[in-house]
Amino acid sequence: MGAAVQGSGRAVVTVGVYDGVHLGHQRVVERTVAVARERGLRGVAVTFEPHPDEIVRPGARPQRLTSMRRRIELLTRLGIDEVRVVEFTPELARETPDDFAQSVLTERLRAAAVVVGDDFVFGRDASGDVEILRTLGEKYDFAVEVVPRLDDVSSTAVRELLTAGDVETAAARLGRPHRVEGIVVRGYQRGRELGFPTANVETPQHTAIPADGVYAGWLQSVPVANLPTLYEGQRWPAAISVGTNPTFEGVPRTVEAYALDRDDLDLYGTHVAVEFAARLRGNTRFDSIDALIAQIHDDVAATRRLTS
Repeated sequence: MGAAVQGSGRAVVTVGVYDGVHLGHQRVVERTVAVARERGLRGVAVTFEPHPDEIVRPGARPQRLTSMRRRIELLTRLGIDEVRVVEFTPELARETPDDFAQSVLTERLRAAAVVVGDDFVFGRDASGDVEILRTLGEKYDFAVEVVPRLDDVSSTAVRELLTAGDVETAAARLGRPHRVEGIVVRGYQRGRELGFPTANVETPQHTAIPADGVYAGWLQSVPVANLPTLYEGQRWPAAISVGTNPTFEGVPRTVEAYALDRDDLDLYGTHVAVEFAARLRGNTRFDSIDALIAQIHDDVAATRRLTS
């Protein structure tokens, strides 16, 4: 966290879902931090849980690019002093822009300045925009700064890229490889039987998982409270398989990662991240186990080249 001057108790605030903390988000947050430092105030990021779409569009379940824990971590790395997670309720969704500016920005956060992207909307039925925010800033005594958006960079665009399996362009929009996180659970042990033991990662519901296929990337141990951590933050190049294995029937959709040259890892029950660098191929049904093993060797060689 950045060091902020504690004086008036007021803050420079940015508001958004910030799922993914992509390059566009980063520009807004970095400007928030800069304004906070200029004014000697705290930089505060406000995000929401659950995703607002789940409340305003019942039945909608946006695929999450980042868990809340990861989102807070990324925002803090950018220099934000405090992340406020606001529960997005039906009552909050019904607030007018004026209600939100008064109850959240002014009374709860004591905003001296609000920094947002130029596509920012808020209030009931998304009826507030940046011009309305400026007007409310004059009414409630906070400055408003608007940061121009980056073309082709949005959480929705990143989700669409992942759905298409284009993890490389997704990484360019995010500013880092896309990753999924979860607990390593016992799978069918097929990889181990073939000589390539994989970590079978159980991801939270509604995680944004790339399209089925085989990828090059990394497997990383992630320390999380109340879970065992045997390999504190270690990261290994990994060949990654996503989807239902077409060679074996009756297998549900999975995310599995083989850490190259590591058949000694004991990751069961630990929290890990799987990062996607490049898509190698789609899933294929093989006529024999020997053909499958030969292809895995090719995948491992390609992964080694791409992650070296």
